[in-house]
Amino acid sequence: MVLKKKKEIQVDAFVLECQELETLRSFADAEDQNLASLLLHCVQLSDGIHQIYSIKQIMTLLKKMDRNSACSPMIKCCLDIVGVMYFSLGAKNPLKKVLASSLNGLPEQLTNEAVHSFVRCLKEELKTTDLCLYRKVMDNLASCMENFSLGKASIKNLFKEVLQFLQKSVLEIQEENRKLSGNSIAETRLMHDLLMAIKVSMMLLQKVQEKFQGSLWKKPGSLVWQSMCGLLKSFTNFLMDEGLLPTVQTTSGLAVILFTKTMFEPVEKLPCLVSDLLLRSVKCASVPEWFVSSCGCLCTEELSDSVLLFLCHGALAMLEWKNGSMGENGEKLLLDIALVLLSLASRLKESNMAVSLSRILAIWTNSALDVLESSSQNLKSSLNGNSNTTGKLLEYVYTHWEHPLDAVRHQAKLIFKNILRIHQAALKGSVVKSDPFLPMLTESLLSLEWHVKGKYASLGCLVECVGVENILTVDRTIPAQILDVMGDQSLAPYASDLLETMFINHKSHLISAFQKTIWINHWHDTWVSPLLLILCEGNPDQTTYVIDYYLPKLLKCSPDSLSYMIKILQASADANIGSCNTRGALGALMACLRTARAHGHLQFRDIMRDGLLSIGCVKQGLVHQHNQVRIDALGLLCETHRSTEILTMEEMQLIQFFITYNLNSQSPAVRQQICSLLKKLFCRIQESSQVLYKLEQSKTKQELIKESAKWDHLATLQQYKDFMSSICDKLFEALFPGSSHPTRFSSLTILGSIAEIFCAPEGQMQAVFQLAQEIDPTRVQTLIQCFASTFEEVKVLAFELLMKLHDMLDLQDSENLHLLFQAAMDLSISTKPYDCVTASYLLNFLIHHKGLLNVCLNNQQVAHAFQIDEDMSASTMEKNTLAVIKYLLANLEQEIFQAEKSLLQAAASFPMYGRVHCITGALQQLPLNNLTLMTEWRQMVTKLILMSYRLSSVVSPIVQSSSPEGLIPMDTDSETAGRLQMILHEIQPRDTNDYFTQAKILTEHHRADFAKLTDDEPVENVCTEIRGKEGQTCDVTAQMVLVCCWRSMKEISLLLGMLCKLLPLQTVSESSDGLITVEQVKDIGDYFKHHLLQSRHRGAFELAYTGFVMLTEILSRCTNESLRTLPQQWLYNVLEEIKSCDPSSKLCATRRSAGIPFYIQVHALNILRALFRDTRFGENIIPYIADGIQAAILGFTSPVWAVRNSSTLLFSTLITRIFGVKRGKDENSKKNRMTGREFFSRFPTLYPFLLQQLEIVARAMDSETGELKLHPSLFLLLLILGKLYPSPMDGTYSALSMAPFVPFIMRCGYSPVYRSREMAGRALVPFVMINQIPHTVQALLAELPECTNPCIRQNSVHGMLLQVFHLLGSYLESKHQVNSDLQQGLVDIITCIKAKVWLAKRQNPCFVTRAAYLDVLVVLSDYLGKSRRKGIELFGFWEEISRVMSASELMTGIHYFSAVPGFTHYLQSITKLVISVLSVAADPDFSNSSSPVAEQMMNPSSMVVHLLQSDFHEVRLPMLESVLLWWKQVNSKQATEEKRSPLSLLSDLEVTLLRMAMKEKHPECFCKALEILHCMDLRNVLPRTEDSIKMNPKEFLNWAMNIISASDSIKVQSVALKLASKLVTHFVQNCQEIIESEMRQWIQLVTSCCGDEEQTDIRLAAAEVLINITPLFLTNQKLILGLSSTLAMWKCVVLLLQSEELIVRDTAADVIRVAQSQSNICNKTEFAFRVVNASMALDLAFGILCELLQQWNQTSAGVPVLLEWLLGEDELKKDLETTTLMEDDNLFNKGEVNFWAETLTNVRQLSKHLFLLIPATRLNSPDQGEFLRLARRASDQAKLVTQLLKELPPTPEFSKTVEFTRLAIQKERISACLKILTLLELDDDTCKNKENPEK
Repeated sequence: MVLKKKKEIQVDAFVLECQELETLRSFADAEDQNLASLLLHCVQLSDGIHQIYSIKQIMTLLKKMDRNSACSPMIKCCLDIVGVMYFSLGAKNPLKKVLASSLNGLPEQLTNEAVHSFVRCLKEELKTTDLCLYRKVMDNLASCMENFSLGKASIKNLFKEVLQFLQKSVLEIQEENRKLSGNSIAETRLMHDLLMAIKVSMMLLQKVQEKFQGSLWKKPGSLVWQSMCGLLKSFTNFLMDEGLLPTVQTTSGLAVILFTKTMFEPVEKLPCLVSDLLLRSVKCASVPEWFVSSCGCLCTEELSDSVLLFLCHGALAMLEWKNGSMGENGEKLLLDIALVLLSLASRLKESNMAVSLSRILAIWTNSALDVLESSSQNLKSSLNGNSNTTGKLLEYVYTHWEHPLDAVRHQAKLIFKNILRIHQAALKGSVVKSDPFLPMLTESLLSLEWHVKGKYASLGCLVECVGVENILTVDRTIPAQILDVMGDQSLAPYASDLLETMFINHKSHLISAFQKTIWINHWHDTWVSPLLLILCEGNPDQTTYVIDYYLPKLLKCSPDSLSYMIKILQASADANIGSCNTRGALGALMACLRTARAHGHLQFRDIMRDGLLSIGCVKQGLVHQHNQVRIDALGLLCETHRSTEILTMEEMQLIQFFITYNLNSQSPAVRQQICSLLKKLFCRIQESSQVLYKLEQSKTKQELIKESAKWDHLATLQQYKDFMSSICDKLFEALFPGSSHPTRFSSLTILGSIAEIFCAPEGQMQAVFQLAQEIDPTRVQTLIQCFASTFEEVKVLAFELLMKLHDMLDLQDSENLHLLFQAAMDLSISTKPYDCVTASYLLNFLIHHKGLLNVCLNNQQVAHAFQIDEDMSASTMEKNTLAVIKYLLANLEQEIFQAEKSLLQAAASFPMYGRVHCITGALQQLPLNNLTLMTEWRQMVTKLILMSYRLSSVVSPIVQSSSPEGLIPMDTDSETAGRLQMILHEIQPRDTNDYFTQAKILTEHHRADFAKLTDDEPVENVCTEIRGKEGQTCDVTAQMVLVCCWRSMKEISLLLGMLCKLLPLQTVSESSDGLITVEQVKDIGDYFKHHLLQSRHRGAFELAYTGFVMLTEILSRCTNESLRTLPQQWLYNVLEEIKSCDPSSKLCATRRSAGIPFYIQVHALNILRALFRDTRFGENIIPYIADGIQAAILGFTSPVWAVRNSSTLLFSTLITRIFGVKRGKDENSKKNRMTGREFFSRFPTLYPFLLQQLEIVARAMDSETGELKLHPSLFLLLLILGKLYPSPMDGTYSALSMAPFVPFIMRCGYSPVYRSREMAGRALVPFVMINQIPHTVQALLAELPECTNPCIRQNSVHGMLLQVFHLLGSYLESKHQVNSDLQQGLVDIITCIKAKVWLAKRQNPCFVTRAAYLDVLVVLSDYLGKSRRKGIELFGFWEEISRVMSASELMTGIHYFSAVPGFTHYLQSITKLVISVLSVAADPDFSNSSSPVAEQMMNPSSMVVHLLQSDFHEVRLPMLESVLLWWKQVNSKQATEEKRSPLSLLSDLEVTLLRMAMKEKHPECFCKALEILHCMDLRNVLPRTEDSIKMNPKEFLNWAMNIISASDSIKVQSVALKLASKLVTHFVQNCQEIIESEMRQWIQLVTSCCGDEEQTDIRLAAAEVLINITPLFLTNQKLILGLSSTLAMWKCVVLLLQSEELIVRDTAADVIRVAQSQSNICNKTEFAFRVVNASMALDLAFGILCELLQQWNQTSAGVPVLLEWLLGEDELKKDLETTTLMEDDNLFNKGEVNFWAETLTNVRQLSKHLFLLIPATRLNSPDQGEFLRLARRASDQAKLVTQLLKELPPTPEFSKTVEFTRLAIQKERISACLKILTLLELDDDTCKNKENPEK
């Protein structure tokens, strides 16, 4: 959207030598008009662009020369110099191309002379002997042959010499390459030179050779022939040399074929020679001698796969395939090449080779198309769709269409497209009546799952080939199916491309067949209607991707469809406004309009003018509950096709409205989109304003008069300025005390965008707005206070904004600077770790201000130690940075000195890491490569390094301890203190006191008096009692010591690493430009190495790790040899030390995984894992995956645990590498899987390996003794095999069949381990084709034993049943089986199942296998019920099921205990079967038939009751879940729509459920029973309570409410609350007995459930209750609950709307939706907001409440309550004390972290509505007493706040952030309250001083 500046073109000028200049001057005339003068002027120019213009003038003059002038010496001289110019210029210099194009137009009389001049120059070029200049010569040769007639003529004259030069150059380059072996940079340069030589040689033959001396050069004795043979031999050698770059090899392949084609005779036998080469059947006797001598290795040696590939490429690219010029031999060669390429496809797996192969195969298909234009019938039959060659090509496509490399996937698509074209070309002119290829291909593609990405591109090609109508004829729902897939972002681009191909093709077809009015409707029905349905009701991801990928393409294809879409959506927008989960029609309309406007299909003025959308609708969209609807509405306003489109007033007002309610978004993605869209809007304002300024300045007075009536540009610019000013006001207002993190982030980000865009850069005439003009001291202070935020990103944004504005800021007030500086210093030694971050940002900000230098120098000790002159030439920033670092360093050195005496005192009073962090932060923003005070900085760097070592030596004993977490002797227990002695004794501390010699209780002080702690005065037992300023003592926690030491080590590491990374290196001691010496860098490296090798703890290691990485990165790129080799030397030393096993070694015995395992990965498997995880390797790692899998599986068999553990981690990494990152929870999803063919084609070596390993595993599974033999690799093998699946595209052309795996997987199912059997059942499914499943299932069922078998092995039975279960489930869920086949297969399977049904009965003593058999029956029963299949053949099945059920323990009585193995599973399975049959019985189609189901289930509700009364919760729970589901279906009328009513199952359950609820002890069952009672009609429940549970309805209500307080389960409490609320509502609505006490109890329960401390589920339930009671209690014109209780309920709504949980807020916002729909609520806005976000809902809630107070005539009584809300609780001082105590308890406690709720937002919105309410009503005077009490209370609070604010220390926003924020909030609350009370004109004088409450 923002216009980009054009890139300036740089052209290097040509410079002529002195001799040529003198020659030109001798020919130049006095008037500078002749050719020599112009050329002299040209070569003397210093700008290449000007030389280009001059050359064009010279060429114009040359073209005017006559024949006589052409022979003059001046012309010859000038042409010679032009030749010198041409050959001297670089190949990429535009001047060279201008010369060539100009010289092409030379007149004929000058051409010969010019050729002679160029030949002379070229001869000189060819005499070059310097290898480094060969590339320049070759570039010139290439330029001469590239569209340059003079150049070609010159080379033709020197053809022999050019060939000889090329031959010499390739030989010398090859020899030099051998000498430089190992020098990769030089080798690469030579490779590219060699590549250029080969290309030039080929150009020479292609563009010049055919014009050279006929065929005389072909005589074997000629020099040209010898050179040709020599070059051919060299190219052959290059082709065979695997050490060269692949590009050199492949180009050599081209050259070999080209030279052979040029030299070989007879030409008609050339294809045979190439075929023989490729098939390795060349007979040397039958080929020319010159070929054997030049290319003998191709004839005799074994050719590698890459050589074969490059030869194929050469043959396809260099031979003539068109017009059948090579005859039948050419056709045979074509087929042979295909054979070779397809055989290579299974062997070449390296990424570059795979890409080359795919590209060459695509070239082959193009060549085949060329040949087929005039080919024989034999070739056509060999290449049609049904041929063997085409089948193999399709197999290649199917294998590679989801290849990880984009290039391979793209080529696979091209190959498929060309296969279709080849098939059509092969059938052209044939008499074949029916062609089965395309229909079969269509069917097989459509049968694939939609998660297969390759399906989309192939279907797109098929659509272009056969037309979309043929595809839609197969299945009209295909467009909807593809749209459904678009919820997956990885598939959305593929799906949208396919849809675009289809609807474009469909449109073309319909246009040709029908009139517009007919075709457009049909087209809309097919492509637009499914889109609109998804936009309205689809899930968020799906709608987002459909809008991003599909909608723009649809509108581009048919812009007229926009009006149709708008018309449809407008009609339903009011009724379908959406929710928090769906966009609704309104959201869909916003999305369509946004997309249309962004792509230029309409403008906002058109939308308003044509009434496409009302302002109210846009506002509703801007505050919609659905995030994306809000974003789309904002995008509609911000995104335009033209970046200079003028903003309308409506757009500005809507943007202001949006900002009011949308800054506080918790979603980072939404915030990012908001800020991005607003940035686009600001860019549009800026660019359109520049257009307006230009228009205004370009107009004459007359034009201004004419246009003033139409358009006032100045007025628009003023509107822009006012709009931006108002936006800034809103954004700064949003930075109020207590504002949430999202609000601050959004405001600061948007302000940063404004500062960036409206910065008045050079070139702009005027700036319409500048943020600096809106900045005042108060706003600067507001931004500085943002540094105190607990979120660092807020600090960053505030700092960046201040930096953009710092030139305009005035902070020269020395007192203010001093206070801020002192605050930063205090924060830098705070014991709170996050305070030092604030200090760093504050100091980095202050460093930019001049007055800071004096503040630093006020410290006498610093001023004495370091002298910095204000008048130095250095920048303010450099001087200030130096002064600040010196100040910090001076303090830090004192503190280190004290820490050496007592580390405990340092940890409690001045942890030193904060100072180091501030030093690092100050250095990071300084340009360290451009400093002035070099001497001072060198001294500073030296001091910093020494300080780091000193501090490290103080804290390292703690860090390197084996137990640093508890290292502090503060235990009172003597036994505990004794245990600590071992820890204290093992380290070597520097402390001079008794800290490390005895364990005792220690106290701390907040700030030590450094003056009293000097080196001369020994401290006696300082740690035993340390007191603060006021004498208080407090325990020093272990956390304080640990944080002090660990963070100090971390900051030292970062500082040292940063010094090495950023500072310029001083390589020579006299050097003036370096700041850090080589020796210092080496010392830092030794420091890191020392700590890494002696770390005992991973955390301790990681402290040094970051800095060490920074150091090694710099060393690896360092030019200093001694530094660059340091890491290699360290690594070598460590390895040697490991090998030596020296007892005196300092290498530590690591704890967990620290130390050496990080310094060097000694474990090969861990290294492999790191390599495979590293994304920087990209697809280059793919060829090694198969070996990695083998290593992982074999490593898992190791007896060493560490090896097995590493193997598991490696295996996990490889699975992710192969199948992608798993993003879903569905284990059976095919998204992270691939077909077996694709997997084994990509990793062919895994096929025999996995098969062999599986065979070994399977052999160990099924032992006759039943002995447990669990092979360690079983799990990994089944896991990887379970990731594969068969595909309908699997053909007969692949040798990698998946069938051999099947018997072994089946045998794995016999494992004695339950989990193994289960995995084997899942793993089997992918290996059995869909059409083979019935046969496999029948075979498995036939293997099951008969009941008469004497020995039944239940493990084997269970394994087979699990396999049947998973296969059957897959088969019945599949969408691709043919109905007739399915019906027959199902009947056969049922027959087999009935034969072995004894396994489900008591005859089978094993509950595990009985349960497994019942699960199989459940699968069949569910399918038959859903598909409503009926028939006599199924009656026997239902009879068997009925017998199984009736004979089961469930019906006859259970005499077992749940401890019996498998019994629990059996109960669950038999219950599922009964529920399944009950569902079938409830279907009218079955109940009305004479099936056994209907006969068995004459009274299904009695069966339900029987199961609900079971003694086992495993039976009751699934039954309750089903009953609950059926009730929900009944209530949602879903069952009616499906014509399946479960009502027959639910009759007469009230009594059973009531009794069950009273007696149920199992919590889940109890919860479900309550949920069902809540769903039921209370009119049927309550009349039965007396008889069933001996409770009247009132007692039942009390029982429900008692559950809420008595239960420990959150879910039970939530359901009980909803049930109790429904009971209360029922009593009130039906005017039953008075229940006042119960009502009070219920109100108390609801209000208590809305508290912030409650769980989310409880608050969510409360929100749902409030929604349901809104019409009856909250908005009723009668105050049923009374005013106090009703307002309490409304306060609950307000509380929930400020909840931190989004789901709670969204649910509570529905209260407003319900309230707005009530007839007595009049909407005072122009639009009735309904589905709104929480921010808007809160505003509307206060407005509705004020309106209701007037309707209830309760304003006088209600306003005091609202003022109480406004004023808040009266516990301010107590709260502040509690906060301080809590802060001191925990180092990392950041206080109240606010993610959403903003007290002042609540206050401001409530006060806004009260200000509107009070003037509109007359409050009765008797109520003044309550108002006066409130006034006095507010006044007292104002005085208290003023007092507390005065008691805070200077800069309390940093030192006492939480207290300061609370007081600031309370101050505004009091002020708002007093202002409102003033409106009431009270008699008391309390409110008169409201403006100055502190007086």
